[in-house]
Amino acid sequence: MATSVVSVLDWWARAKPDRIALVFGDDQVDYRRYRDWTSRVARSLVARGVAPGDRVALLANNSLEWAVTAIGVLRAGGVLVPINPRLVAGEIRSFFEEAGVRLVIAEGAFTATLKEVAGQLDGDLDIVEIAAVEALRAGETGGETCGEAGGVKGGETGAFRVDRDQHEPMTVLFTSGSTGRSKGVICTNRTMLDIAFEASLREDALNTGVRTLLVLPLCFTPGVVYGLFMTGVLGGTLVIEPGFDAARAVQRLAEHRIQAMFGVPLLWESMARTPGFAEADLSNLGSAVVGGAAVSVPLLRAWGAKGVVLRQIYGMTEVGGIATATLPEEAEEHAATCGAGSPFTDLRVVRPDGTDCEPGEPGEIIMRGPGVTPGYWAAPELTAQAIRDGWLYGGDLGVRDTDGRIGFADRLKDLIISGGINISPFELEAALMTIPGISEVAVIAAPDERFGETPAAIVSVAADSDLDEAAIVAACATRMADYKVPRYVVIRRDPLPRLPSGKLAKPAIRDEYRDVTERFPKVR
Repeated sequence: MATSVVSVLDWWARAKPDRIALVFGDDQVDYRRYRDWTSRVARSLVARGVAPGDRVALLANNSLEWAVTAIGVLRAGGVLVPINPRLVAGEIRSFFEEAGVRLVIAEGAFTATLKEVAGQLDGDLDIVEIAAVEALRAGETGGETCGEAGGVKGGETGAFRVDRDQHEPMTVLFTSGSTGRSKGVICTNRTMLDIAFEASLREDALNTGVRTLLVLPLCFTPGVVYGLFMTGVLGGTLVIEPGFDAARAVQRLAEHRIQAMFGVPLLWESMARTPGFAEADLSNLGSAVVGGAAVSVPLLRAWGAKGVVLRQIYGMTEVGGIATATLPEEAEEHAATCGAGSPFTDLRVVRPDGTDCEPGEPGEIIMRGPGVTPGYWAAPELTAQAIRDGWLYGGDLGVRDTDGRIGFADRLKDLIISGGINISPFELEAALMTIPGISEVAVIAAPDERFGETPAAIVSVAADSDLDEAAIVAACATRMADYKVPRYVVIRRDPLPRLPSGKLAKPAIRDEYRDVTERFPKVR
């Protein structure tokens, strides 16, 4: 049997065939039907020409079909490339080009966008509507398994699987760093299984048969890694929501006796404010993970009064999402920290010369462990820059206390984290500079009550320019996903401050506009 996420799913289909694997609305799929449905999808992909290692993109909103398609791609030996449905054609094209995507499975609503993307690519793009996956829910499923080279070998009844080496990529999760270049983070089967094993050792409910609620998009790391893959490896039940509705989320937590959920502070705060929160039975929620922004003590106490310990985490896509989490007994007393690592994951805080910082001394957070990515897709230079001597340099500033707990201090990479989603200022600046009339621009983070942070664009235009804020916002909407469009636009006639090297003086700009939300109105 292969060492893979799919082989584990096949085990659960044999051991617990009637256990529910996926829930979406009033629909559900048990492990036996999950195996059979994903096998039919895999057969159809192989018949369509998908070969081992081919990158297959998935562009759709949360649904049963999303989950089944993702596992079907893995069964076919493909490399899954999840795409954020909120991206525009130019952003999607860049991901497809970098990953070498030639087949995409998508909702019908995105067909027009994908045809636009196809027209911009050098090669052909095969577009398959996800409705074809729904059509494969019932039917005949053979019992053979394809070997790594595509040859057929005997297998269990109902299963179809193209086995690949456990260290080969199984998914590429695109993220964006401060340089603005999209980076495809590789996750292998070995990496994913190690992440699941390490998580199962923590003091929470991430164990066999875990019931998980997912209110975040499946296309992001929390959705696909900690939702779909993790829950499946542990033989659990994943309850998928189409999106986040606070009152409904509280209802689902109680109704399905949910044991695990991940979310940014905004989600947990919104749920705590719903009328049904006080009476809801949330006693099963043993793994309540919060990250992506600062966590307040009142929020911890609100959930603590329900018997739920919110555990703050630190991590990134490059470590599978979570590198460290606070211990349950320390969550409130040490609310500003994120724990001291995980069973197999070490963290250090280092100076620029690589030596360890003293307690309380700020430095760069670096990590090593089984969840660390083997590298970025087709980017050896970026990989060598980020992973040195086995340590991942995440580019974030932190401090250690005397007991080794990590406290997040700042971002070295200038990322804006809005509602838990990373937004690259460099990427936004590059897009804004394509708007006629803008001579230079700096994008900084502005505080936002709802999202934690939101982009603010400081724009320099010519003295005689008639460009206004509304025109800039309208132009941005055609160039980037809506969550990236700045909510504050400041137009100035004089040049932006620069360093002697010629680079924009970002610290000076941030200082000048530190009260941007008070001096300027929101533009959307």
